[in-house]
Amino acid sequence: MKDVSGKIGFITGGASGLGFAMAKTFLASGMRVALTDIEDAAIEKTRAFFSDRVEDVLVMKTDVTDRDSMAAAREQTLEKFGKVHVVCNNAGIALNKNAADMTYKDWDWVLGVNLDGVVNGVTTFVGDIKTQGEGGHFVNTASIAGHHGMLGLSGYCASKFGVVGMSEAMRIDLAEDDIGISVLCPGPVATGIFNSERVRPEKFGGTEQAAYPIKEGARQSLEMETLEPDLVGQMVLNAVIENRFYIMTHSEFQEWFKSRTDEIQDEYDYWKNFREKNG
Repeated sequence: MKDVSGKIGFITGGASGLGFAMAKTFLASGMRVALTDIEDAAIEKTRAFFSDRVEDVLVMKTDVTDRDSMAAAREQTLEKFGKVHVVCNNAGIALNKNAADMTYKDWDWVLGVNLDGVVNGVTTFVGDIKTQGEGGHFVNTASIAGHHGMLGLSGYCASKFGVVGMSEAMRIDLAEDDIGISVLCPGPVATGIFNSERVRPEKFGGTEQAAYPIKEGARQSLEMETLEPDLVGQMVLNAVIENRFYIMTHSEFQEWFKSRTDEIQDEYDYWKNFREKNG
């Protein structure tokens, strides 16, 4: 999508962090945007920030785990802007817990927001984008944890691996419809994701549940730069314009990828030999 001026973007988790950064970058490029979020304080702050851009910005309270809520957000977006071209399924939460300690509500929350939220965003809008016949783009927010297992992040990794796999398949499925796909796989970014418990609904355990109950200094297993969201927002816009699939923010993780690939290759060799020996 080389020319994004005048196009309409829809961003979940758009009132803070990466979503808010995407919104600012999109608007600066000449786009108009619909933003959804679940956090009341962030929504009001965002509305105030864009108070002089009411013709170009729509801010709504939406629960990405609730399909009726997503349908209502779609209706409001189409009523205001008429179309949607770029959908950023960005809403996400982090949950740090040993797999042995995960409850059903833990699993339902992390998968509901991080994976089902992407499913709901795609299903809500893909028909509109195809019918418009003007092309489009989906940006699905995953994580570096969508490519490599990490201590205490079984639920988070499951959700993000799912987003990566879904996005890889979408790239094939939607290519003939001129719909591009990008999957955002960030490392450390200065957002509020480590305080995700603040938006944990009662149906998933409530806000008294600590989502990331470890010390700040222990949250990163590698020494690397924590990026500002605005830079990542610029990377996302570039990915939409240039139709780049993987958006990788931290080259420091390249060794992790290599070690995983090397292990998989070794296993291929091992099992090939096994089959040959055992007929």
